[in-house]
Parts: sequence; structure tokens; C-alpha cells
Amino acid sequence: MEKAEGRNENLIMEFILLGFGNAPELQTLLFLLFLVIYIVIMVGNILIIILVVADQHLHTPMYFFLGNLACLEICYTSTILPRLLASLLTGDGTISVKCWLVQTYFFAIIATTENLLVAAMSYDQYLAICNPLCYAAPMNGRVCFQLVAGSWVYSFLVNGTLNYFLFPLTFCGSKEIDHFFCDFSPMIKLSCGDTQTLQLATFTVSTIGTLVPLLLTLTSYIYIITAILRIPSTTGRQKAFSTCSSYLTVVTILYMSMITVYVFPTSNTPKVLHKIFPLFYTVLTPVINPVIYSQRNKEVKKSLRKTILKRVAFRNRHRSVKEKF
Repeated sequence: MEKAEGRNENLIMEFILLGFGNAPELQTLLFLLFLVIYIVIMVGNILIIILVVADQHLHTPMYFFLGNLACLEICYTSTILPRLLASLLTGDGTISVKCWLVQTYFFAIIATTENLLVAAMSYDQYLAICNPLCYAAPMNGRVCFQLVAGSWVYSFLVNGTLNYFLFPLTFCGSKEIDHFFCDFSPMIKLSCGDTQTLQLATFTVSTIGTLVPLLLTLTSYIYIITAILRIPSTTGRQKAFSTCSSYLTVVTILYMSMITVYVFPTSNTPKVLHKIFPLFYTVLTPVINPVIYSQRNKEVKKSLRKTILKRVAFRNRHRSVKEKF
């Protein structure tokens, strides 16, 4: 009791994120690296959204989900990287408890929504490959909208409920947290009160929000791979496996890193891995998703080529008109 009272005398009002170290040369290098990555993520995903909205040929369930995934990736990285870039540039890792809680809340919402959306995309691919004749009926515009909206509503409600119990917590002890963004696990260790119920609830939500979509996704891909093996053409099988393996790579990186951090964390895991694994789903997947989900699709390549040619033609026409006058 005396120890608890002693800890409560110094309540924490702000945290200090240690990030990736204090070496000036490393800070500058990491700032430039993450800045380039952030620009690539924003440009790549914004381009996908523009193409999906502008091109009528891409108004299909697959690209509807792809556009929503691109929007999610923009939100995902925008909750993490701007704050990290500011910290690397100024060397100030200080963040208030309220700001920490807000960033944690939005990060959890977007992460949960992405898991559900990836599962919906795998189901869409399963129907398109395994049941092409019955594809239009179960995967119409209304169903697609309901799947996306349901993912967002579920994420807001579940994570909002958890944050209802998280916001009243007080924190004491050391202000320093050896992480690069506002995550739940390192913060909850500094709470002054009993957090067993909250940790159990968070573990349950994380397990359901990660393992259930993972199982649905893996089940869909098992059926997809089975269907691919039945393709008589060797060239067709190789092409289908090439695309499928790329999607599975993204899914594996996303889910395995999340499971390691949130579902089955261990005390024996080195601290550096608790920073590396979050980089997979906060930085790596948003970078490679536009490449995997678009550059391997002929429709997106064709739409991009058409848009560029239209833009070039418009500039040439505008220039020729100006020269006449």
C-alpha cells in the first residue's frame, strides 16, 4: 500500500517516446527514410483512390474494396508517421497522456478495420475465382457497402468501449517508453491501478479482431489455391499462383506481426523486436499494398496508362492553343 501511495504522488501527465535512439546522425537518416516512405505511401494510395473513382471500368467490388483499403492505409500511416517525423526532426519525443490515448484509439480502430477489410477482400477473391457464375448475386454494391460500413462500425464500437475504461486510468513511475508510437502494451504497464480486467478485455478483442479475420482469409485462400490447381494450363496456374502468392505475402506480414505483438506477446522477446514487428504493419504493408494489389492487375495498369496519356494530350492541346494566340 505504501508503495502504491508513493507511486501515486508522481502522476504522469506526459510520456517520453525514446524512439530509435538519440544519435543525431541516426535521427537525420531515419527522418529522411520515413519521410520518403510516407510520401510514397500517400502518393501511391491517393493515386489508387483517384483511379478507382474516376475510371468506370474499375467500379467493381474488387476495386471498391481496394479503394477503401488505400484510404485505410493513408489513415493508418497518418496516425503514426507525422508524429514520428516531428519527433525525429526536433528530437522531442514528449507527448501528453491525452494525446497518447487519442492516437492509440484511432490506431486501434484503423487496425481492426483493416483486418476485417482484408478478410472481406479474400472472400471477394474466393467468389470471383471459385464461383464466378454466382459472383454477382452475393457480391453486389449493397453487400460491399455493408461489409465496409460494418467493419468501421464494429471497430468504432469495440475500441470505443475499451477506451471508455482506458481514459480514466492514471499513470505513475517512469515517463520514458521505449517505443516509437503510442501503443497500448507499453502504456498499460505504467498504470497505477488494477488493469487485469482491461488487459483481459483487450486481449479478447485483439484475438477476435485478428485471429477470426485471419482464419476467414486463410480459408478463402485454401479454396482459391485448390481451384488454381485445377487449372489445366500450366501458364494459367503460374500466373494465378504469382498473384495469389503476392496477396498471401501481404496477409502473412500483416497478421503474423500483429499476432506476435498483441495476441501472443512474450516477455522473452527482445525489446528491439517489439519495435521491428510494429514497423511491418504500420510502414511496410502500406508501402507494398499499392504495388501488390494494383501493379499486378491489368485493369489498374491500363487505367493508369490511360490517365497519363489523357493528361499528356490535354497539356499538349493546351500548349498548342496558347501558341496560336
